Amino acid sequence: MGALQTFREFSVLGWLREGRQSRRLILLIVFVALLLDNMLLTVVVPIIPSYLYTADHKASPVKNQTASPGPDTVPSSNTFQNIFSYYDNSTRLPGNASEETSQRAARFSYTTTTTSPVTNATEAPADCPKKDKRLLNENVKVGLLFASKATVQLITNPFIGPLTNRIGYQIPMFAGFCIMFLSTVMFAFSESYTLLFLARSLQGIGSSCSSVAGMGMLASVYTNDEERGNAMGIALGGLAMGVLVGPPFGSVMYEFVGKTAPFLILAVLALLDGALQLFILQPSKSAPESQEGTSLFALLRDPYILIAAGSICFANMAIAMLEPALPIWMMETMCSRKWQLGVAFVPASISYLIGTNIFGVLAHKMGRWLCALIGMVLVGVSILCVPFAKNIYGLILPNFGVGFAIGMVDSSMMPIMGYLVDLRHVSVYGSVYAIADVAFCMGFALGPSTGGAIARSIGFPWLMTIIGIIDILFAPLCYFLRSPPAKEEKMAILMDHKHPVKTRMYTQNSMQPYPLEEDEESESDE
Repeated sequence: MGALQTFREFSVLGWLREGRQSRRLILLIVFVALLLDNMLLTVVVPIIPSYLYTADHKASPVKNQTASPGPDTVPSSNTFQNIFSYYDNSTRLPGNASEETSQRAARFSYTTTTTSPVTNATEAPADCPKKDKRLLNENVKVGLLFASKATVQLITNPFIGPLTNRIGYQIPMFAGFCIMFLSTVMFAFSESYTLLFLARSLQGIGSSCSSVAGMGMLASVYTNDEERGNAMGIALGGLAMGVLVGPPFGSVMYEFVGKTAPFLILAVLALLDGALQLFILQPSKSAPESQEGTSLFALLRDPYILIAAGSICFANMAIAMLEPALPIWMMETMCSRKWQLGVAFVPASISYLIGTNIFGVLAHKMGRWLCALIGMVLVGVSILCVPFAKNIYGLILPNFGVGFAIGMVDSSMMPIMGYLVDLRHVSVYGSVYAIADVAFCMGFALGPSTGGAIARSIGFPWLMTIIGIIDILFAPLCYFLRSPPAKEEKMAILMDHKHPVKTRMYTQNSMQPYPLEEDEESESDE
């Protein structure tokens, strides 16, 4: 009996039950949710441009063959040479039949010889389709498809933020998993552009639920500003790993296994994440916030929140413009193979993972506003260098700089959003992280949709120049986040607790010669 009791105590289910209140397990759930969401986000980057181009390429010779008669239609003219007469039950041969037949045969042979080179030229996609206008047209189609996810997420976020304030974070988080699983299965089996567009749009609803609820949950359980920054840096590391693994995983699986395989693997991983959420978060229970949060419109009128949101938007817009345009530009100028289209994003993904983990801790010490300012400048400079690459190796350094700089901005601005709410508003975080996610989505909605059209009209180098200059010009605004003022009512609360908080901080750093006794400290807390 004793051994059985011990086994029950240390069983996995028992560990999960005990860990429902653990902040680390909540951080793990958010990490995995962001990982899978961004793997699905980026796994399509190398697959969709090549898949749509190949599908359009295969459709074109079918149209050419149906538009003109082939050589098999020539013998059918012979059926008109012999005419059966019901008048005298005889078969007659017209005098001009042989001449007419020879003219038809000549005409059909001429049509065949003129159309056969076109058919042969479009039988299979070329390894280096530099002169193909349809490749440039893919910019717009791919850009709109990529932007559909962010556009739907942009529309959904203002509803998800207030919803989390009313029913808690658990139910929206689990709903995000269910929707993402459905979207992944649709991607696996969709063959038409319309179904792929629908799957991408559906992913936007799931991403809105997961990201807003996940970040709000972390902000609510990590109340200390430094701990919150570290936790969000780790969570953004899951986002970075998804961005890191997605493109190479998608490109390699697509070339050597097929389009369906990478999405089915993601669907299985999503099921495991759903099981983890089911045991730990218990999404059947509603857990509303104890106090009413600041309205979404009041937060949107805060200029400091708008500056932080703008930094997130324009920094991520750079990589959002790269995702649909870079693979097509590589196919056009570098004759790149399918697997190279995804591998080109690996330096950006690795550096983003490094940046979020380093500056999740370091940004608190050096100043998050300074970290974001440097990151915005570095994004602009790196993106300006991308068009100078002559081959895939020339993309390594610029893409590395882009990813590292975006990691600096995201790991600085995400904690600042929670800090601004604590400082200037009510400490309820669903709405403010809905704004942060709206900013992120605006970058990924405007980036691909406008970027595809710009790349088609004035070229890929000018597209990179425009977004690079925008990032550099926006960077000085981060200076205003250096010491944002508190609201009057918040200032009164902070002044009441100002002395004991500073005393404890100085005591921690061994700078206070007269530390408080335990009784005095408890009284000051009251």
